[in-house]
Amino acid sequence: MTVSELAALVGGQLASGADGSAKISGAAALAEALPGEVTFFGNPKYLPKLRTSRATAALVPLAFAGEVPAMCIRCENPTLAFSKVVEKFAPPPVFFAPGVHPTAVVAPDVKLGAGASIQPHAVIEAGVSIGDGTVIGAHSYVGHESQIGAGCLIHPRVTIGFRCKIGSRVILHSGVVLGGDGFGFELQNGRHVKIPQIGIVQVDDDVEIGANSTVDRARFGRTWIGEGTKIDNLVQIGHNVVIGKHCILCAFVGVSGSTKLGDYVTLAGQVGTVGHVEIGDGVIVGAQSGVSKVLAAKQTYMGSPAVPAREWKEQVAQIHSLHKLRARVAHLEQLLGEREKSIPSGT
Repeated sequence: MTVSELAALVGGQLASGADGSAKISGAAALAEALPGEVTFFGNPKYLPKLRTSRATAALVPLAFAGEVPAMCIRCENPTLAFSKVVEKFAPPPVFFAPGVHPTAVVAPDVKLGAGASIQPHAVIEAGVSIGDGTVIGAHSYVGHESQIGAGCLIHPRVTIGFRCKIGSRVILHSGVVLGGDGFGFELQNGRHVKIPQIGIVQVDDDVEIGANSTVDRARFGRTWIGEGTKIDNLVQIGHNVVIGKHCILCAFVGVSGSTKLGDYVTLAGQVGTVGHVEIGDGVIVGAQSGVSKVLAAKQTYMGSPAVPAREWKEQVAQIHSLHKLRARVAHLEQLLGEREKSIPSGT
């Protein structure tokens, strides 16, 4: 397509004087882009790379006014606009033919929606219902009486335990396990006695869960993932956890049992929580932080135990200056020692 067509595609504004007839044949990141390709600039720290990029065109923020070699297309959100461009140049998506593969094992009473696709060696147990257009990937397992909505994509090797409830347009990547037993034991007579985990997992509409993440079933009631929440790879969600709408959980997060997250919460990589705490709406918890108590809404927290970000930064600055304090104290001790020596005895 031409640069002018590209600008129209993303609803952007082509810089005045730019050659709108120039051809664009692909998309690439700033450092890799070649002539004839479009790139994007969404983070100020990458300005040096934009200045040296060989791309023919660049998607930039509306307020950008710098002089760069690429023809600038100003748009409200260059990152999202670039995603639209990538889709335009990408190969067509993989299509899964409707129907049940001959090697799949599907119980007689399973309800399959129109256009649903059951891939090779999948196992669908009795009492399951699967919505219109949903794909169940190869070697996946759907347990008894589970419900899966329309337009879902269940990638290969996903395990969905009995009686789980999954909404529409949910994406579960390979290795996801929904409905494994919660980690519940009581010490009795010197032995760990298993507490039955008889609840369910409920995943609402438009949730995406990354590869090899696990969501434990509730001891009773439900473990609940709210609408629009996105969960990264290798995340552990304990039993009876409630996660609100449109949350972000990054890789290696661990949420202990009965913890409650509000809406629009962000847990950065390797955040861990103790059980039975609440995290308010809009909270951001920085990477590798440990949540040990209730976190008030709409604040940013960091550290272990997690504290408000400003307090954590002050603590880090103080720790980094301890060696200076130690040197000052040693110097003062030396001065006091010399002074004591210089004072005559009996004075």
